[in-house]
Amino acid sequence: MNRTSAARVTGAVLLATGVVTALSVPAFGAPAAPVGSSGSDTESYPAELLQAVERDLGLNADQARVRLASDQKASEVAESAKSSLGDAFGGAWIDQASGRLTVAVTKSGLSVTGADTQVVKSSLTQLNGTKSVLDVMSAPKAITSWRVDEKSNAVVIEVNKNARDAAADSFIATAKSIGSTVKVEEVTESPTPLYDLRGGDAIYMGGGRCSLGFSVTGGYVTAGHCGTTGTAVSGFNRVAQGTFAGSVFPGNDYAWVRTNANWTPRPWVNRYNGTNVIVKGSTQAAVGSQICRSGSTTGWRCGTVQAFNQTVNYPQGQVRGLTRTNACAEGGDSGGSWVAGSGFGQAQGVTSGGSGNCSSGGTTYFQPVNPILSRYGLTLTRG
Repeated sequence: MNRTSAARVTGAVLLATGVVTALSVPAFGAPAAPVGSSGSDTESYPAELLQAVERDLGLNADQARVRLASDQKASEVAESAKSSLGDAFGGAWIDQASGRLTVAVTKSGLSVTGADTQVVKSSLTQLNGTKSVLDVMSAPKAITSWRVDEKSNAVVIEVNKNARDAAADSFIATAKSIGSTVKVEEVTESPTPLYDLRGGDAIYMGGGRCSLGFSVTGGYVTAGHCGTTGTAVSGFNRVAQGTFAGSVFPGNDYAWVRTNANWTPRPWVNRYNGTNVIVKGSTQAAVGSQICRSGSTTGWRCGTVQAFNQTVNYPQGQVRGLTRTNACAEGGDSGGSWVAGSGFGQAQGVTSGGSGNCSSGGTTYFQPVNPILSRYGLTLTRG
């Protein structure tokens, strides 16, 4: 369908940019992550942190608190040892089974209070020096990474064994000539960049642009008129993101995009001021409530809810069940997030269309989010 926004038509129009009139917009930077903190006081850990440790490390709540406190103390001991030992410091690590700290030293007879010691050949300074030489070398694609491994007292080069070739072997040979600390590990996969899915950020479909609605398990929701099922999508940085897994327009105006492994769903909505709203649920706001939206053309805009269940007669056909607001929007904002409630933490819907603009004001409609989640059996990503 045509996603053109250059020419205004009488009545409501869709708020996407099209192939012919695609807007030139900046690529937005990495999302601002929520700020958290923890300390050595076992009673001060956030519930989310404890839950994650319990889930991923297989610990119960008490074990998680003890382990977090132990790790914090070990980190403090390691940092102190690094400062006091100087060139005799060879690194430090926590044993995953016992939780005990080991400090590597290059001279026998040295001890560290609160840690076991192990004599090693190379200091951490020497290992970092070897790695710094590798850092200025050009590596072939089969070489996936290199690192200082304090536990093995080595500089470890990882190579994808399924792609290993003469160029990789040449790189490894050169690296080993630098020093005897260089070791090689074979892996089966090559890493790729990871990006965050965040409401309000730009998404691109061919020559058109819309905005991301809300993260869900496996992808995100957006407006149906932005793309048909199977349409390929790239993210704010023009990196391949996924494809439309379902789309309805007209009748309704909703869709969801199944993303690839490079993109991580986050419970965030971009406020376009360096901060994010944290999505905590999807309770519908009442008529008259304050509401705000995020979109890749006009950023963060606010207004009030004016009516529910409105049928809008677009040139492409009727869309039913929309919510009417007096917040402004423009081309390219389609599909973007609407939030309300305390801290604007309640997801409301995705931008459909409207009239007017953000210079003179206007009326904007959004597709409520809960019917989208229900239609496709999706789970909203929450903070």
